[in-house]
Amino acid sequence: MHPEDITRLFVERSNAGDADGVAALYAEDAVMAYPPGATTVGRNAIRELWASVLAQRPHFEAEEPLPTLVSGELALTSTPPRDGSGARAQVVRRQPDGSWLRVLDQPEFRSPAGDS
Repeated sequence: MHPEDITRLFVERSNAGDADGVAALYAEDAVMAYPPGATTVGRNAIRELWASVLAQRPHFEAEEPLPTLVSGELALTSTPPRDGSGARAQVVRRQPDGSWLRVLDQPEFRSPAGDS
């Protein structure tokens, strides 16, 4: 698995309604900046959050990843949302088996009010 594969897997698992599968993409100590204005900490809390979100049956579209930055066991992945509403960024950490898990997830960056 490559760091940017996590975004594709996230979309596939979310569209399948698989909250456990989505949570499995996150490290046990992961921190996600969601819902807006709050943070969700830990894989179990992330699983609960996504179970609630996915119960509404949202549909996610794959987004073309921006170039991944890798430094040793860490990587920064990002995508520009299709709607042009800012950016998404994640820090992932290589696991002993060579796979990658999200440790930090900022699903939405928006320009501050008044910026162009």
